[in-house]
Amino acid sequence: MLASLPLSVSMGDNNGVNGDLNANLRCQSTGDPQLDKAVDQWLTWDKNRRTRAQVEALVAAGRREDLRTRLCSRMSFGTAGLRAPMGAGFNRINDLTVIQSTQGLYSYLSRYFPDFSSRGVVVGFDTRGQEESGCSSQRLAKLAAAVMLSRDVPVHLFSTFVPTPYVPYAVKKLGAAAGVMITASHNPKEDNGYKVYWCNGAQISSPHDKEILQSIEEQLEPWSASCWEEELVEHCSLRTDPLTQINSCYMDELTSLCFHRDQNTSCPLKFVHSSFHGVGHAFVQQAFHAFGFAPPIPVPEQKDPDPNFSSVRCPNPEEGESVLELSLLLAEREKACIVLATDPDADRLAVAEKSDGCGWKVFTGNELAALLGWWMFFNWKEAHPDPADTQKVYMLATTVSSKILQAFARIEGFHYEETLPGFKWIGNRIHELSKTGNSVIFAFEESIGFLCGSMVPEKDGVSSAVVVAEMAAYLHNKKLSLEQQLHNIYQTYGHHVSKTSYVICNDPPTIQKIFSRIRNFDGDASYPKTCGGVLIVHIRDVTTGYDSSQPDCRSVLPVTRSSQMITFTLQNGIVATLRTSGTEPKIKYYTEYCAAPGNSEASRLEEELGKITAALLDEFLEPERNNLIRRRV
Repeated sequence: MLASLPLSVSMGDNNGVNGDLNANLRCQSTGDPQLDKAVDQWLTWDKNRRTRAQVEALVAAGRREDLRTRLCSRMSFGTAGLRAPMGAGFNRINDLTVIQSTQGLYSYLSRYFPDFSSRGVVVGFDTRGQEESGCSSQRLAKLAAAVMLSRDVPVHLFSTFVPTPYVPYAVKKLGAAAGVMITASHNPKEDNGYKVYWCNGAQISSPHDKEILQSIEEQLEPWSASCWEEELVEHCSLRTDPLTQINSCYMDELTSLCFHRDQNTSCPLKFVHSSFHGVGHAFVQQAFHAFGFAPPIPVPEQKDPDPNFSSVRCPNPEEGESVLELSLLLAEREKACIVLATDPDADRLAVAEKSDGCGWKVFTGNELAALLGWWMFFNWKEAHPDPADTQKVYMLATTVSSKILQAFARIEGFHYEETLPGFKWIGNRIHELSKTGNSVIFAFEESIGFLCGSMVPEKDGVSSAVVVAEMAAYLHNKKLSLEQQLHNIYQTYGHHVSKTSYVICNDPPTIQKIFSRIRNFDGDASYPKTCGGVLIVHIRDVTTGYDSSQPDCRSVLPVTRSSQMITFTLQNGIVATLRTSGTEPKIKYYTEYCAAPGNSEASRLEEELGKITAALLDEFLEPERNNLIRRRV
């Protein structure tokens, strides 16, 4: 059971965090009246001594630009909620901004749900923390709970860290009005976040996100001292701990994705698992038990929570072999052939397989999706031999992900749909489809986010890990590796070669300039005509709502003016997309060559894709001219 799990890293006693408002002495003037007002407001409202001291020190040092950055703007909801560095400031994650966000959330939910005071909210947290600001995910979750409890709203607050998918799962299972997860997923250790789930279990999308932000703006001053009392969760009768119930229900329901338990119990394969210093270890162990497997071998240096992520240069398994080093070394020693790595909040999954010759094959998100999509439909078909049943079956992917599921759908007869990037779009679409009697059996985004089945409308690294294990065990019995099966899939459905990477840009005006240049490439309102010498036949720009492939030139996907995304379809069949990240200072680029079934000239496809990808980067982003930092592999 999970009751014995350690809690999030402590940030010291309360006396080191909560200050006395009466000690709020006016700082010296910065010389900027607007900035002085923001500083004064911060020091009036913030009770955390450490973050108050950060602002006071910046004022004393005369660091006005740093103060403006921190105090003169606010966070807004991106593809994964509110996310920012921890520390003092209205656009940082800290005690005050979490209290403000929760007050705004309460205000909106109480207007929207007549029965809000009986439905309540779910609150969960990961293992992040920062000593210098006194902000741990656990403390921030308790403060979010305290705000709701101070308004007599029931709160289902997990007593220990949980995977992000547990919060939306609990929202649906308990009938809560909403859920809050304190996490920054795979971001650098300095960051944290505030993720909000709607009553359908999906992350909030428009118009809820905009209206909640407006409510936050209207509720900036902390309501009462109770909002700062994290101890409130220990003695308030309206607080419950859903951990045991939700964990038990989740593991029971997870077995609906187990198709070959009899083979699992005698599986000769060994698996290594890394939880990347996050929440995943105990939950993946239990998932393996639920499927009848022996537990995976944990990477000892990475199985316990560590907010400093001390054994990895960046806590993102999406970076591949460079951050899986300890996992691969352990697998070599233990003669394990499969490595599974969940990111710090266990909603993403990376997989590596020992190659026949030497070395390891680290699968991309698109390659894993090809395998998991095949596996889920293969087993669904076994249970539903009537071809008519496929009319109610769907698979979903984000528009920057591989089109491999589309190739499956063309041949197998089920439905395939694309959404905007971000799993919130997939989660909400799953909900809509379920209302009309349809079922989504697989969904993914290329950034190693997978959902097998639809028990929770969010990407889920825990369930994906054990499903991959069962697929590998089944294929092993057929004398096949994961990589060999991937080639079989490409032979049947067409070879799909893709490249995904990014450049870092820490200057927002430069990003605006880059995308403005693309939109006016050959004069005003004229996009590029070629890329790498190949004719561009269609352009879709969801930032402006333009799509040249549509009769009315209007994008079918929703317009998202707050972020940049342009897709180019080339004459040779390559699809290329440029977009800004919703969580990090990155411009991401995605390219894919989709070949017809039977075309196995992978090396030729990869060579041509490489040329177009390089041209996309050099011609449209101009990294050297714009001082962009190329990805370190």
